[in-house]
Amino acid sequence: MNRGYLVLENGQAFAGLRFGAAADARGELVFTTGMVGYLETLTDPSYYGQIVVQTFPLIGNYGVIEQDFEHPAPSLSGYVVREWCQAPSNFRSQGDLDAFLRAQGVPGLCGVDTRALTRVLRTAGVMRAVICDAPTAAFPPQPPIGGVASVTCGSFTMHTPAQVKHRVALWDFGAKWGIRRALLQRGCEVVACPAGSSARDILAYRPDGVVLSNGPGDPAVNTGIIAQVAAMAKSGVPMFGICLGHQLMALSQGAGVHKLKFGHRGANQPALHLPTGRVYITSQNHGYAVNLDDLPAGAEPSFINANDGTCEGITYRDFPGFSVQFHPEASAGPLDTGFLFDTFTQGLGVRPCR
Repeated sequence: MNRGYLVLENGQAFAGLRFGAAADARGELVFTTGMVGYLETLTDPSYYGQIVVQTFPLIGNYGVIEQDFEHPAPSLSGYVVREWCQAPSNFRSQGDLDAFLRAQGVPGLCGVDTRALTRVLRTAGVMRAVICDAPTAAFPPQPPIGGVASVTCGSFTMHTPAQVKHRVALWDFGAKWGIRRALLQRGCEVVACPAGSSARDILAYRPDGVVLSNGPGDPAVNTGIIAQVAAMAKSGVPMFGICLGHQLMALSQGAGVHKLKFGHRGANQPALHLPTGRVYITSQNHGYAVNLDDLPAGAEPSFINANDGTCEGITYRDFPGFSVQFHPEASAGPLDTGFLFDTFTQGLGVRPCR
C-alpha cells in the first residue's frame, strides 16, 4: 500500500496508507460512532459527498454482504479507518472491503489515528478535507450541491408484499432500503416516488399515507420540495418524516433549521421521548437540526436528543403528521424505535386484501 494523507481545511494533515480506489477524494469530513454497520454506512445515501471517519478501530472484519446494503452503491466521497481487516471471517461474506471500494471508485485511507482525528472534529467542528498523496491540498470552494437529486430514484416504482393492507408513498430523497423493508413487513404496498415529484403526482397513486425519507445535505436548499411537502400536508393524507424528511416537514410549516457543530452519526444516540420520559437508543446520521425555539403553532416536540437537547421529533396537530430525526428502521442500529412504523401504519386506512 502507498502512503497517503488526509489534509484538513485547518491545515492539519494525518498520514496513512491508501486502500480502495487509487484516486483523490474531496468532501466534508464527518465521523460516525457505530461499532458495527459499516456496510450500511458505506451505502447510506445521506453521506453523499462526504468523507466518513469510522471511530471504531477495526473495520471490514465481516466482509462485504450485499444483502446488508442500503442503496445500490456508495454515495460518499472517501473513507477513513484505523485498520481494515484484510481477511474477513463471516459465512455471509462475499468479498473484502478493499476490493469493494476499488470496484466502487471510493478512495480509502487506513492507519490513521482516528481517535485524535475525531477529537479535532469535536473541537473545531466538521470541515472540508482531502484524501491525497501529499500533505498539502487545494479545497473545493463549497460542499457539493444537488445531493438529493443525485441519490433519489429515477421513476415511480411499486413494491408489493404478499398481502396488501395499505398503500404508502415513499418520497425518496435518498431513502435507505431499510425504510422500504420496514413498510413491506407491515403489509404496505410501497410506491417509491422521485424527490422532484409534486404532491399532485404522488396523490394520483391514492396512497393511504406518505413517508418522507432520509437524504443528504442542507435541507433548506430544497425549496421546491419544501413547497410540495406543504401542499401534501394540506391534502390530509397522513405523513411520517424520517431524518431529512423530518427537517423538510418542519421547514414546510415555517420552522427553521441550523447546522450542528459535528452532527449526530452512529448507532448509539439517546433520544428522550418527552410524553413518557423514556430514553431510546437510536441510529442517526445528520448534520442539521430543526430549531426548537421557532416551531409553529400546532407543532409539538416529541423527542429531544438527551446529549445536547436538540429536536429529535415533532407531532403536528394541524394535519395528520409526525416526524423523527433518527432512523427507526435501524439499519444498522438498535431496534428500540421500530414501533414508530406500527404507529404510522395503524393510523392508515385498510385496503381490501388482494
